[in-house]
Amino acid sequence: MDKKPRLMGAGGDMTDESAGQGRSWGIILLWVAPLIVGLGFFTYYWLAQPAPNTTAELPRLGQPVADFSLPDLKGQTVSLSGLKGKVVFLNVWATWCQPCVEEMPTIQRLHDQLQPRGLEVLTVSLDPLGAKIVDPFVKKYGLSFPVLLDVKSQIQKLYGTTGVPESFIIDKTGRLVEKIVGPRDWAHPNVLAMFERLMAAPSSEHQRG
Repeated sequence: MDKKPRLMGAGGDMTDESAGQGRSWGIILLWVAPLIVGLGFFTYYWLAQPAPNTTAELPRLGQPVADFSLPDLKGQTVSLSGLKGKVVFLNVWATWCQPCVEEMPTIQRLHDQLQPRGLEVLTVSLDPLGAKIVDPFVKKYGLSFPVLLDVKSQIQKLYGTTGVPESFIIDKTGRLVEKIVGPRDWAHPNVLAMFERLMAAPSSEHQRG
């Protein structure tokens, strides 16, 4: 009777079948082992990271908003705290956002009508390419209000924005009056009247109650 050939190895005799199984397991381990090691490093790295700052104070109505400093298109740094004592209209936007593009003319009209009387219009672009793409946009639409560049989206973390456009109305004491998600007609008579009331209000802290 014929016998199956036997292979000798370090661990003793093996048949062709068992040898094939051994090679299969070896191939599997060759692929799986790096994945296991990689998963282990990823898990370690993730666990080692500091927990996100969930206690950060996001803007709340009637409360002071966080200060920030960002460069404008001329490279000059502008800080929100430097505008304290004035009513501020802060708009967060991006060139690729169509609703942002549509409301830009109304922001320009708001700026033209009320900036001479003390309103500060401040816009923050989230475009990662910064001035390279924002400057041509501003020239194309003839915008003259200040545009700040936030290429690292710092404002999103500070103000808890979830999209664009989002706008914040800040009174003379640096407190949040209103947060608006989505586009608006910022030159509407009712909107202009609201800003005029805010500009006419006293700027002392105790007036906020």
